[in-house]
Amino acid sequence: MPRRPGLSARLKLTLSYAGFLAVAGALLLAVVWVFVLRYVPDNSQGLLGVSPNRYLLVRTFAPAAAAAMVFLLVFGLLGGWILAGRMLAPLTRITDAARTAGTGSLSHRIRMKGRQDEFRELSDAFDAMLERLESHVAEQQRFAANASHELRTPLAISRTLLDVARKDPTKDRGELVERLQAVNTRAIDLTEALLLLSRGDRGSFTRESVDLSLLAEEAAETLLPFAEERRITLAVTGGAAWAGGSAELLLRMVTNLVQNAVVHNLPADGTVTVHTEAHGDASVLRVENTGRLLPPELVPTLTEPFRRGTERVRTDEHAGVGLGLAIVHSVVRAHGGTLDLSPRPTGGLRVTVCLPAASF
Repeated sequence: MPRRPGLSARLKLTLSYAGFLAVAGALLLAVVWVFVLRYVPDNSQGLLGVSPNRYLLVRTFAPAAAAAMVFLLVFGLLGGWILAGRMLAPLTRITDAARTAGTGSLSHRIRMKGRQDEFRELSDAFDAMLERLESHVAEQQRFAANASHELRTPLAISRTLLDVARKDPTKDRGELVERLQAVNTRAIDLTEALLLLSRGDRGSFTRESVDLSLLAEEAAETLLPFAEERRITLAVTGGAAWAGGSAELLLRMVTNLVQNAVVHNLPADGTVTVHTEAHGDASVLRVENTGRLLPPELVPTLTEPFRRGTERVRTDEHAGVGLGLAIVHSVVRAHGGTLDLSPRPTGGLRVTVCLPAASF
């Protein structure tokens, strides 16, 4: 918002320094007057008839005192201007960096040198903020590009199917409608996943006490036919684990983890284990599955949106949209928890979610 122009911080500090010196000088002169001159006799003979009287001392002292006051004032203005400039130099660098960041250049860093002080702390905090902001903007740009690519695919397929049907009127319309419905369903699933991911990132939800063990049982019951179809054994173990958050988002988190564990498993005779427990001030949800051996360098990238590791790509109807673990990561982060992914030595993945325990 626009503000009226005023004195600069440097000028204010300069006037403060000069004013302080002037007040200190005036106090010193007052002390001299009170404790020295007032005890000098004010008569024509002075003290014991040999020293000057008060009148002569005042006549001699006053011009020197006035000259000293003028010197202190000038010295305070000049010295204060120089000192204020040196003191505010780091703030000027921070201001320049903020203006540079305001133009969209987030790669600039202050990197202030010297010992730790208030300006150094402000500079380091500003650099850390720029680093996080640059990372967040890059992530959002990458996410937008990937989302555009993913959404363009079903639209392009739909256009191709319609072009083929228009050029070949004898083509089976039932097959066309079925394929268009499948493509449209995938586009809707992707859009809903994007909206859910955005909601989790904002953290705009009502918090309540939720038992993760009940959510695990509900997700396992929902996905049990899917697991049995793939000959995957699905088991839920552990006890109550109460966490504070959105029951809807947490259920989606558990469902995504269990579905991922079923999809990315052995072709047959695999296992998925969902375990919940309360551990101190945290509620823990752990999902483990069998499967192929995962390269350690692949695991940290699995929570990135639209990231599909080569060893985990599925081409069937449950291939997903590449947002399963990204949504899980977003929900966990929005609830103030931590997400840990680690490959199992015998193959498969172990996912551990730690959420703050609910306060009753």
